[in-house]
Amino acid sequence: MYQRFADIIDAVTAIRHDIHAHPELAYAEHRTAALVAAQLAAAGLQVTTGIGGTGVVGTLSHGRPGPALGLRADMDALPFHEEGSPAYASTAPGVFHGCGHDGHTAILIGAARHLASLPPFDGTIHFIFQPAEEGQAGARAMIEDGLFDRFPCDYVFALHNWPDLPAGELQTRPGPIMAAADKFEIVIHGKGGHAAQPHTTPDAVLAAAQLVTQLNTIVARRVPPTRSAVLSVTQIAGGLTHNVIPAEVRLVGTVRTFDPQAQDIVEAAIRAMAQGIGIATDTRVEVTYTRYYPATINDPQAAAIALAAAADAGLAHAEAPEPAFTSEDFSFMLQACPGAYAWLGQARTEGENPALHHPRYDFNDAIIGPGIAWITALAARVVGATVA
Repeated sequence: MYQRFADIIDAVTAIRHDIHAHPELAYAEHRTAALVAAQLAAAGLQVTTGIGGTGVVGTLSHGRPGPALGLRADMDALPFHEEGSPAYASTAPGVFHGCGHDGHTAILIGAARHLASLPPFDGTIHFIFQPAEEGQAGARAMIEDGLFDRFPCDYVFALHNWPDLPAGELQTRPGPIMAAADKFEIVIHGKGGHAAQPHTTPDAVLAAAQLVTQLNTIVARRVPPTRSAVLSVTQIAGGLTHNVIPAEVRLVGTVRTFDPQAQDIVEAAIRAMAQGIGIATDTRVEVTYTRYYPATINDPQAAAIALAAAADAGLAHAEAPEPAFTSEDFSFMLQACPGAYAWLGQARTEGENPALHHPRYDFNDAIIGPGIAWITALAARVVGATVA
C-alpha cells in the first residue's frame, strides 16, 4: 500500500529516531527546528523560521492559483524521564518524547518530501511545524506572530497518534473531538498553630479536605446531564511537620469541558464553593482559574474531507463515536481557520502499548507510511496533488 513511499520511509524513520534521541522542551526546539528547516529546504520548499518562537513553515507552491492547505505537526517533548530503552532513547535527562511528537514531525517531513517530488499542482501547501503544544500554547504563539496572515489557508489539518486504535486506522468526527483544558489553583489561608490546640486557629487542612469533597460534586450536581465535564483535583500541598497546623494549604486541579456554558457553570461553582468553605471555616480562600486551551472543534466539511482522504489512502477509517477529554492547542488554529484534527491508530499487535505520556511510551514507526499516505490524499483532495 505504501510502496510509493518506499524510497523515503527508512530515511524518515531515521529522522524520527534522531528527534527522539534529542528531545527538546517547549520553545527550546532549536535543534529540531533546524533539522526540520534543513529537510524542507533540501526538498525545495520555501522555508520560514522563528514563527512564534521556534516554529517553522515550509511552503510548497508551483506558482499556480488555487486553494491553500495547511498541515501541522507539533515538535516539543515532555519534561519527564523515559523508562523504555530503545536504541534511540532520549539522551537528555528528564526530557522525553512521551507523546509521539517526534513521529508527527517525521511524518510531516516525509509528506513534504513526497509531495515536493510530484508533478505541479494548483494552489499552495503550508507545512506548519509548531513548538510548545504541551501546555504552552505554541499554536496561539504562531497565530499571534501572524501565521495565517503570512500563510493563509483554506483548510488546516493535523493528526495525532492514538494508542487506543489499531495501527493505521484513522478516526475523526465533526464538532468537538478534544476538550477544553482549564486549570484551577486554590490557596486556603488559616493562621497556623499547634496541632494539640486546634481550637486556637482556623484549620486550613480541614478546610481543604472539605473543599476537595465538595468540588467532586460539581459535575454530578451542577452540570446538566446533557453536557459533559471532568473535574480532577491533582495536587494538595501544605504543612511541614506532624505537630503543626499549617497556615496555608494549596489545591491544584484541572477541568475539561466541550462547550463554554459548561465551563462557566464549573468555574462559578468552584468559586462559590471556595467562598462558602472560607466562611464556614474562618479561612481566607483565593481562587485562580485559567482557561488555557479551548475545545478542539472540527469543521464538519473538513472532517468529511479527512475521512474521505483516509478512504482514498486505503486506510481503515471511521467517524469517532465520541470526543476525548484530553486537550490540544490545535484548537487555536481551528478557531482561526476551518479544519480538522484526526487520530491515527498506533496500537501494536504484540508487546506493550503504553498510553500517551507513559514513561515507556514509544511512537510506532509502522504508522509513518499510513500518515504520509493520508496527508498525500488530503493534498489530492484540497489542491489536486497527484497521489501516485
